[in-house]
Amino acid sequence: MSALLPKFEDRRLASLHDKVLDGERLSYDDGLALYRSGDILGVGYLANIVRERMHGNTTYFNVNRHINPTDVCVASCRLCAFGKQRRDPNSYTMSLEQVWETAGKGWKEAITEFHIVGGLHPELNLDWFCQMLRGLKERYPQIHLKAFTMVEIGYFARREKLSISEVLIRLRDAGMDSLPGGGAEVFSERVRRIICDHKLTGDEWLETARTAHELGLHSNCTMLYGHIENEEDRVDHMVRLRSLQDDTKGFQTFIPLAFHPENTALSHIPKTTGFDDLKNIAVARLMLDNIPHIKAYWVMMTPAVAQVALRFGADDIDGTVVEEKIYHEAGSTVSQSLRRTDLLRLIRLAGREPFERDTLYRPVQRTESAFTVLV
Repeated sequence: MSALLPKFEDRRLASLHDKVLDGERLSYDDGLALYRSGDILGVGYLANIVRERMHGNTTYFNVNRHINPTDVCVASCRLCAFGKQRRDPNSYTMSLEQVWETAGKGWKEAITEFHIVGGLHPELNLDWFCQMLRGLKERYPQIHLKAFTMVEIGYFARREKLSISEVLIRLRDAGMDSLPGGGAEVFSERVRRIICDHKLTGDEWLETARTAHELGLHSNCTMLYGHIENEEDRVDHMVRLRSLQDDTKGFQTFIPLAFHPENTALSHIPKTTGFDDLKNIAVARLMLDNIPHIKAYWVMMTPAVAQVALRFGADDIDGTVVEEKIYHEAGSTVSQSLRRTDLLRLIRLAGREPFERDTLYRPVQRTESAFTVLV
């Protein structure tokens, strides 16, 4: 029987193998061991056990469109190439009509989700964003609105002198269906003081997510890696997300996001490698045992690496996107859009079975010009 056990180059992984097979929760120290292991195939093997236990051969994707209403931002985060000052001649802010018009451009297949995030604009108030949501719902009533990071929610609350709960309720009533997971960066206060000291603290991000979940809103969650954080910061970040998920069950998907340094104040930092990207996907799948999905965001890691990630713990490859600005402002040369047929091909060539989902992971049944969500 022992001859059938995998041979790990890193002996530490052998003891973790038993825990993984038994479905035992991994500890903080286990997370560090995974990150410090050079046996990437061993770590990926363990992550794939969990991935296939949870999702079999299925890989999820959706037909979505990103909308960034403005890149004007009062914050000056060192990690960001997207946000600009209001007087910057290269900045932009859409009118409501432009947002609504943009939502209907550039796609031929019926989209199931609008993914909406932007800068922290000093002049756009909460009413403006509520009007934006209502206008989108009126024009595209069947499309799920996944809108606003926890950072944007916190900014709205401070600007309007409202509680987080009051802001979320107003946005929900205007048409917001769920929240994306951006802006979490890394929760370490040491790191945040350097890379994003204008944003919510890590604790505030988590409490905003908790409030959203308690109001019945699902969200995603993220971690930005490959800048000045260390392995301890990454594991701590995941453990804190896992702890909140134990309480609320509100996170649907975790997305590890690689830092792209070009055109930022941290441009001296080298880019992450495919090794880094696969390691973060795999460790996330092993540590975040209570978050259903791990996403390989193809825009960030390239479609080719995202394919490999489907064997390293990821079960979701994101969607069609149509237009992506945040990573491309930071130097990404990957296409801004993939067609549905491209996603189907990528998944099948990776040896996985594609499953078109809506934002809440319900199956989508599609005809040539329309879709039906199977509830």
